[in-house]
Amino acid sequence: MLIVMTGLIAGRTDAYAGEVAVGASRIALYQPMMEGKRVALLSNHTGLVNGRHTLDIMLEHDINVVTLFSPEHGFRGTADAGEHVKSGVDPVTGIPIASLYSGGKNSPEPKVMEGIDVIAVDLQDVGTRFYTYYITMLNLIEAAAQHAIPVIVLDRPNPLGMSVDGPVLDMKLRSGVGRLPVPVLHGMTMGELAIMANGEGWLRDNLKADITVISCTGYTHATRYKLPVAPSPNLRDMTAIYLYPSLCFFEGTSASVGRGTDSPFKVYGHPAMRNHDFSFTPRSMPGAKNPPLLGKRCRGTDLSTTDHDSLIIAGVDLQYIIDAYNSMPAASKARFFSTFFDKLIGNTRVRQMIISGKSADEIKSTWTDEVKEFRRLRAKYLLYPEK
Repeated sequence: MLIVMTGLIAGRTDAYAGEVAVGASRIALYQPMMEGKRVALLSNHTGLVNGRHTLDIMLEHDINVVTLFSPEHGFRGTADAGEHVKSGVDPVTGIPIASLYSGGKNSPEPKVMEGIDVIAVDLQDVGTRFYTYYITMLNLIEAAAQHAIPVIVLDRPNPLGMSVDGPVLDMKLRSGVGRLPVPVLHGMTMGELAIMANGEGWLRDNLKADITVISCTGYTHATRYKLPVAPSPNLRDMTAIYLYPSLCFFEGTSASVGRGTDSPFKVYGHPAMRNHDFSFTPRSMPGAKNPPLLGKRCRGTDLSTTDHDSLIIAGVDLQYIIDAYNSMPAASKARFFSTFFDKLIGNTRVRQMIISGKSADEIKSTWTDEVKEFRRLRAKYLLYPEK
């Protein structure tokens, strides 16, 4: 079963949008679906409506929230990337929190599900295949389908929703940073991804879920949507978010992408890089307690002043990885890539093409047909106009 609550109005394409209303703000649509029921909420610090948390709004409207589910970074958004998050109790409301990012089985326990009648999802995704919030949502949707529990996705804009780019995931490399056969930049919201995974049979064991999407208003896939809060500790502004689809690949290399600095995902470097004047030294700080190359002076490139238009147009841009690799001495090149790089990019071909000396444009051309086919496939699941 799929229900989509819409109500679109025109969005802007020439500036950051100011008139977008997120699904969580449309309480009159979803409150009736929750009345008299035991509600679970998957959310975190990004679940805000005009500065107020969706949880507070639900409680104010007498919605009986009995369980909170938390993704990577925890319900309050303070844990490091990849850090295991324990279950517990929300100190603000006293509601139990069941972690879906604990490092073990990242699906809820059956006893938790037995005490729930309906699940709401309110997470601000970034819009890349390797950002983990959508994976946590899909794990929960699968558990909901197994227990015949309906799911209500309170949709939010995709800040990278204007772009579809990058290779489609080779499902042999499916992992915690890649769950669906979609490009690196899929250009879809959480609600759209949920109904696409459901409709295409991508849920585990071909499960079918009861999903309702409360859509945004004022949003199109061409809208420049400025996130009101950092979605995770190291994506602190829109420049970092626009660079993220290209710089995240450094997480699968021996280089640093600026974790442990004031400019994470806006710089890159390595102690062995040559012919680069810019330098930085990662240090321990909240959100990056033990960053790569801690305490080591890295030479590299500062991208923090790059204009947003050029970053959006570039999409998935491998020129930065290629620059770093080509700037390393031979001994360091041999240790530059890890197998995690293949999981992030979604195949084993790209790494070999970089090593063999292919340019960023030559590599990008290899996934053109994949992107075209994905656009055709996703068209029937889009809830918002593309322009």
